[in-house]
Amino acid sequence: MHLKKLSLLNFKNYEDIELNFNERINCFVGNNGVGKTNLLDSIHYLSLTKGYFNAIDSQNINHSKEFCVIQGEYERDGAQENIYCGIQQNKKKQFKRNKKDYPKLSDHIGLIPLVMVSPSDISLILDGGEERRKFINGVISQYDRLYLESIMNYNRILLQRNKFLKSVAGYSKPDPAMFEVYDSQLSLYGKVIYEKRKDFIERIVPVFNKFYKRISGEKENVSLKYKSQLAENEMSDLLEMNRAKDLIIQYTSAGIHRDELEMLLGDYPLKKTGSQGQQKTYQLALKFAKFDFIREKSKQFPILLLDDVFDKFDSERVEQIIKVVSEEKFGQIFITDTDEERMKKVLSRLNIENKIFRIEENQNIISGE
Repeated sequence: MHLKKLSLLNFKNYEDIELNFNERINCFVGNNGVGKTNLLDSIHYLSLTKGYFNAIDSQNINHSKEFCVIQGEYERDGAQENIYCGIQQNKKKQFKRNKKDYPKLSDHIGLIPLVMVSPSDISLILDGGEERRKFINGVISQYDRLYLESIMNYNRILLQRNKFLKSVAGYSKPDPAMFEVYDSQLSLYGKVIYEKRKDFIERIVPVFNKFYKRISGEKENVSLKYKSQLAENEMSDLLEMNRAKDLIIQYTSAGIHRDELEMLLGDYPLKKTGSQGQQKTYQLALKFAKFDFIREKSKQFPILLLDDVFDKFDSERVEQIIKVVSEEKFGQIFITDTDEERMKKVLSRLNIENKIFRIEENQNIISGE
């Protein structure tokens, strides 16, 4: 599966462009600020129904315009797929497959698997557990419909339970029947989510270690550990044990929404002991493992987006990364970089089929080679 053609109308800094792509490697090169990353973000939209960097759809519309359109023509399993995304100010986002509207956006997730790698991914290591849970959800949801629905339902019930906790603050005897309703549903969905997360981490760890060693030159030992309260307690028991506490603090303090993915360098937290280079290699290996896992589960090659990932790597490491992703088990790849000559030299030495697009300072002029 690959993206053959991309059309943008009023998307971010692009007023009206159309690009045709190579099946293997496509490079967007140019100075900072010319819109290279915006092109990757538009491709992300077509796969996952939203941007990678901004959750507010209207903010992706070109300045002073009322709407924007993103369209992609794909080849998937020998057939053509046309995906349309239309965003209009103060209106519901439109998403279509072959000119037919989706009943709900979540129905599209998984059709065109995709993995994005960006400098902002350092938040996986440096920020709180929510970022790591998002990472886990983002992988499993692309191939497991039950997991996606369970996450959506769990978050909906959790929000309702938290609102209930706030509404009964100060009451001496809140209705226990309401807790039973919320807790039974959270327990049902929570068990599904926990089991699937546990299985995912067990399967991805050896793949992650393999990629880390290849990129780093086997210099360090790294590991991932899944931490969950459900490892020792049933979800229903956790909620009941913490009910009195929850009434005081007015939110649900226990459950799978507190899960954590522990990232280690040797026996110590990567966040505290890892150098910038080690942290960047770690996050890159984690994303490559995500790619490999989705490929295995979906039986399709995800599209891989690499945004400015070579910024803090030396030329030898850059070439090693390109060599890894140019192998047959990776499919179509999109790369952004500021150094056109570096990209040309690396691709030439590795003899990889590619197409380079030079993004000019006048942000609407694009040339392909």
